Amino acid sequence: MNSKIGTTGEQRWVLGLTSIGSVVVALDVLVVAAALTTIRQDLGATVEQLEWTVNAYSLSFAMLLMTAAAIGDRWGRRRTFAAGLGLFTIASIACALAPSVPLLITARTVQGVGAAVVMPLSMSLLGAAFPPERRGWAIGIFSGLTGLAVLGGPMIGGAVTEGLAWQWIFWINVPIGAIAIPLLLAKIPESRGAVRQLDLRGAALITLAVLGIVWGVVRGAVAGWSSPEVLGSFVAGALLLLGFLAWENRAGQPMLPLRYFRSRAFSAGNAAGFFLTAALFGAVFFLAQFMQATFGSGPLKAGLQLLPWTATLFLVAPIAGRLVDKIGERPLVFTGLLLQAVGMFWISQASKGTVQYADLVPALIVAGCGVSLAMPATQSASIGSLPPEAVGMASGIYAMMRQLGGVVGVAVLAAVFAAAGGYESFETGFARALAVCGVLSLLGALAGLGIAVRRSTGVVVLEPAEELG
Repeated sequence: MNSKIGTTGEQRWVLGLTSIGSVVVALDVLVVAAALTTIRQDLGATVEQLEWTVNAYSLSFAMLLMTAAAIGDRWGRRRTFAAGLGLFTIASIACALAPSVPLLITARTVQGVGAAVVMPLSMSLLGAAFPPERRGWAIGIFSGLTGLAVLGGPMIGGAVTEGLAWQWIFWINVPIGAIAIPLLLAKIPESRGAVRQLDLRGAALITLAVLGIVWGVVRGAVAGWSSPEVLGSFVAGALLLLGFLAWENRAGQPMLPLRYFRSRAFSAGNAAGFFLTAALFGAVFFLAQFMQATFGSGPLKAGLQLLPWTATLFLVAPIAGRLVDKIGERPLVFTGLLLQAVGMFWISQASKGTVQYADLVPALIVAGCGVSLAMPATQSASIGSLPPEAVGMASGIYAMMRQLGGVVGVAVLAAVFAAAGGYESFETGFARALAVCGVLSLLGALAGLGIAVRRSTGVVVLEPAEELG
């Protein structure tokens, strides 16, 4: 069937411009991966500072997703989307001009705020522009391009860093934003959603709680796990998290409706997605550096050397998407994360002593096939386990949990790496960090066992405890 049948010019503008916005913010999640070694050498960054270069973006991205979606529904999705893309573009300029790591981290934090506005509003604008019978086609194109940006991040970042300079991984966002913003204001109609009360207190509590816990993990190996700074961070984070849960339980319109987590499939899908992304982001953070440190690869070659891992998504994920409808999510989540664990443990062992790149290729393929099987299934389990009217909120929660998983994964692996001697003992630290990736993947596989089983009819078997009430 011709994809343009029943699609207006206005709808194609919406699809094109929202996809552009999504691609640039998704690209910046991991585009710095292949440039980390160059940034470390250029700015004299420590491993702690490098992980904040990644995590500052992911943390602000995760924490403001739900609030940004509510703001867009209230103030106008097109207007809010344009403002978010503008903020992202300005922050990209600040990243490119940053003369020191602290300023780069600050600019990355602001970049994450802009990304948190762009991503959910992209989906909202698509949903408003396309009728239900065309929405799946539009979201399929949108999601495919976004996934391509995430997976291509290390390779694109490596090519730009090697061909120009690491600053250009941020400069390339500027002309895209400058062209896209006036076009979307001119071509996309304004739309609004149901006005929801902004849960600013909830957003502040969860942001500070996660920051406190992550700060403790990041600083543990440097300041000492029993130091007042680290213990104080953990205690403050835990107390703020309890405060957040108490507030969300009684708020009229909470940012994170806790009743959703009465669904075992929803909770299990989000937990599996959290651990999947924790292992994935943590591995990307170190693998690109490993290729450069061990094999002497340049940034571009390091990105290309990850292709046996990342390219599997294009081959396996479409098959996994079809299998979800036939056999259900649980087998795919469990098997996929088990394969990812095998791949990570394999890389951890193979990296000890003398290693050739060819020795790692089979392990990278196994890990890639695993994540490609599990990723669409975790999303399906999380979003498909709630009633249709809750799909938007469920999607936002799942996106937030995945970004949080990335933050925690990078922080935990970097702490393990630093405790093993850091860059002075790279091989040992890398092997231990990848072993932790394997453990995180196993935790995700175990979480996946909580997803409900489907009968042969394709109907999910719900237990009484799963009802939302």
